[in-house]
Amino acid sequence: MPYNLARGHRRAFGVVAISCVAALGLAPAAFAAPGGAKGPKDAPVTVTVMGTSDLHGYIENWDYFTNAEYDDAAGNDVGLAKISTLVNQVRAERTPGSTLLIDNGDTIQGTSLTDFFANVEPITETGEIHPMAAAMNAVGFDSTTVGNHEFNYGLPLLRAFEDQLDFPMLGANAVTWKSGKPAFDPYVIKTVKLKGQKPIRVGILGLTTPGSAIWDKNNVEGELRFEGIVEQAQKYVPRMRQAGADVVIVSSHSGPSGTSSYGDTLPLENASTVLAEQVPGIDAILAGHEHQEIPERFVTNRQTGDQVLLTEPKNWGQRLSVMDFELTKVRGQWDVTSASSELRNANTVPADPKISALVKDQHQRTIDYVNTAIGTATETMSAADSRFRDTAVMDFVNEVQAGAVRNALQGTPQADLPVLAIVAPFNRAAVIPEGPVTIRDMAGLYVFPNTLFGVELTGAEVKDYLEYSARYFAQTAPGAPVDPATLTNAGGTPDYNYDMMSGVSYDIDISRPVGERIVDLSYDGAPIDPAQRFAVATNNYRQSGGGNFPHIATAPVLVNQTTEIRQLLIDYLTARGTIDPADFFVENWQLTRNGEPVFD
Repeated sequence: MPYNLARGHRRAFGVVAISCVAALGLAPAAFAAPGGAKGPKDAPVTVTVMGTSDLHGYIENWDYFTNAEYDDAAGNDVGLAKISTLVNQVRAERTPGSTLLIDNGDTIQGTSLTDFFANVEPITETGEIHPMAAAMNAVGFDSTTVGNHEFNYGLPLLRAFEDQLDFPMLGANAVTWKSGKPAFDPYVIKTVKLKGQKPIRVGILGLTTPGSAIWDKNNVEGELRFEGIVEQAQKYVPRMRQAGADVVIVSSHSGPSGTSSYGDTLPLENASTVLAEQVPGIDAILAGHEHQEIPERFVTNRQTGDQVLLTEPKNWGQRLSVMDFELTKVRGQWDVTSASSELRNANTVPADPKISALVKDQHQRTIDYVNTAIGTATETMSAADSRFRDTAVMDFVNEVQAGAVRNALQGTPQADLPVLAIVAPFNRAAVIPEGPVTIRDMAGLYVFPNTLFGVELTGAEVKDYLEYSARYFAQTAPGAPVDPATLTNAGGTPDYNYDMMSGVSYDIDISRPVGERIVDLSYDGAPIDPAQRFAVATNNYRQSGGGNFPHIATAPVLVNQTTEIRQLLIDYLTARGTIDPADFFVENWQLTRNGEPVFD
């Protein structure tokens, strides 16, 4: 449902002025012309702004991990090729020249396609145009916003991708480390020209979640800092209005929930709702990052009382947000008088053959690569139950990580430290099949481009770490029914923030409250010594503070490798030729209640 609200006071008197009088209790109507007349009005016009978010490298409706068309239980389709068809439909429906198309970030990471052109045949070395750049240019985007996953492959690759775009990459709160100056264009103002009408100026402000300072510390420290989303919007929205923006849209790579996965160590992660509430002068927010689906929501600005439109399209190109703004000319100035939004579903249309043809070769090269067999497995290892029971496939990851850290410590003063390893169940659908194992099997098992770290923790810190991880389970009384679907993800904890540890033995008593669940923690058959020192194999996301686990972000760093962990998995199998669970699988942890196992 659209809102209808005369907002001419914004243009005539400015955001600061109206905020001041609102504080005095005066209504905006107090600024009307004498006698209440507002001057002559022309017929309203409509400007449409379409938006995508969290495309994560999906162009075709294809799942590289299953080597088949993408499919889920809800019947969703994915990919920019289908989004292109939806965009073309909207353009055909609207007045010619009245539409814009913006993207909200997390574009160049997330599929085997994007990994291929970052690591196997990186565009920084080949000079080849990135498939996402080629596709987005062809679809005709007007801007994109830098997302947190844009930094995963390092700044050189990001800058190479940015240079290939025919439109600006925005990021007002990403600033250079030393000078504090914007590292990306803060905003862009696009001019919409309708026949017989004064041009309409649409301002697009790009903001990104500050968590990249933690999650990609290795890639951005010393290069970029990330300011608060709300603070930077307070700085730039008035500038955009002063520069003549008739409509202000914030492309906010930040969710609406008001939460942060890293606590209070950085400015708010998911700040889009707070942004709408606290910063006057915004007409609409395209949200993202949280992979939600929000067709239309209105948030009241606390200073002006204005209604701010908020929408978020479902990730991976499953939805397209379509925002319509009705504008009326008052005394020669355009004023937003109504706004609404909807989501269009990619599963209702075919892929745009133009986009498919454009990336056909790159798509096929990726398929050929990921289906290359690199060894064999003696038995099938599934991750389906990994979040609530010890499994061979998770132990395989920890075996590789621990071995890499052990090798890296050789010849150092820490060479004699016992090596532990932690892993999270990233992908419940992951399977290492009996028989030939391909690169895509490894990519499906470890879906993130994380790199390997080794840190030093004491026995007491290991205990604290595991207690924090065990928050993942809902407290369940002895004898009560146990449903894995509701047992896990307590408090909204995602699978990637539940860590299981190899190298020590322990029980997790889910009948106990959070913080008191780790039972019989032992190393080498004896209760763990709180003072004993361990080398712990982990990934860069966790070591940098991702998930807000205790101790690990401040622990001494022993190993810091730039090799991706999934490449280490590939290298392990390539070198040995065979994966055999008998070589590494040890059931070292279990869920219990009063000493009784929850699962057989």
